[in-house]
Amino acid sequence: CPNVKLEREREAINVAVEPGMAEGHEIVFFEEGEPKVDGEPGDLKFRVRTVPHDTFSRSGNDLMMNATISLLDALVGFSREVKHLDGHKVVLASAGVTRPGDVQRVAGEGMPQYQHPERRGDLFVTYAVDFPPALSEEQKALARQLLGGGGGGGGALAAA
Repeated sequence: CPNVKLEREREAINVAVEPGMAEGHEIVFFEEGEPKVDGEPGDLKFRVRTVPHDTFSRSGNDLMMNATISLLDALVGFSREVKHLDGHKVVLASAGVTRPGDVQRVAGEGMPQYQHPERRGDLFVTYAVDFPPALSEEQKALARQLLGGGGGGGGALAAA
C-alpha cells in the first residue's frame, strides 16, 4: 500500500550472554524487531555463536584440551599450571606414569551450567608424550641400565 511508510530507527540493544549459554542458544527481544506489514513489530532474535579457542573445546558443559608432556614427565610424574578461560589457574598433575592418550578428568573445571553457574562441567585433558627424535648410544645404554632393559633388542616382545 503506497500510504504506509516505514522508517527505520536505530536503537542500541545490550545483549547479555549469560555463563553457560551454549552454541545456538536464542536470546529473544519481544517486539524489538522490524515492523510487519500491518505495523506490528516482530521479535528480534540473537543466536549465540562460539568462537573457537586455541586450547579448549566445548562438549556440552565439559571442556576438552590436549596437553603434551616430556618423556621424563611421562615416566616420573609432573605438576603444571594451565590458564583457564576465565584466567584462574588449574593444576594438572600426575604422580605416576602417564601413557600417550591417557585422559585426566579434572572435576568442576568445565563450563558453568546455564542458569546454574554454581554447577560446572568437567575438564578432560588428553595427554601426548613428546619423545626425543633420537638417542645417542650412551643415552641408550643409560636408559637400559635405569629401566632394567636387556642388552641388544633381541629379546621377545611382551604380548599386550
